[in-house]
Amino acid sequence: MLTDREIFISLVDNDLIQKSDAIILLEGDGLNRYQHAVHLFKDGFANFIVFSGGITDYDYGSFPYEDIKPLILEENIPEECLYYESISLNTKQQAEEIIKLCISNNWEKIILVGSHYHQYRAYLTFLKSALSANIKLIIYNSPEKKLKWFSSNKWGQRITCLKQEFERIEEYSKFGHLSTYKEAIEYQQWKEQQ
Repeated sequence: MLTDREIFISLVDNDLIQKSDAIILLEGDGLNRYQHAVHLFKDGFANFIVFSGGITDYDYGSFPYEDIKPLILEENIPEECLYYESISLNTKQQAEEIIKLCISNNWEKIILVGSHYHQYRAYLTFLKSALSANIKLIIYNSPEKKLKWFSSNKWGQRITCLKQEFERIEEYSKFGHLSTYKEAIEYQQWKEQQ
């Protein structure tokens, strides 16, 4: 019998994204996420890309917007289609700030772009913030999946990062910062019926 965690992983890994209001590009993992957001934009999945995160820490893979924006513009993405959320310094703050942005812009659907290892915790964090704000926001998962698991970066191998992410899920859940796996499964079921 599958555990809630195993079901959750399968649902996130196989989320069926649809046309949305914005693509949320989470800062982190160096320069490895932005191209996926660009591809989604060019494929017509949303009219905006929101870069979320205000940290500069190259050793940890947190490359600033000032480094990423020119690369996005080189891909012929119009500057007026870019938003920059610069306040957040961690995933919880990213979720809170993006939910505020969704409310102020009347966005009903977003596509969350992280790295494959980070997507689970990011999604649970964003879902918790959306539920806490009591808004009917549809969050689609579209992690960058072309990344190698066992190659080394300054910030470690992604397989090691994956283990750390599940440890963080357990730790941050104790503080009520994340939705539970069961809540996410129920949300996925609701989302599919919309």
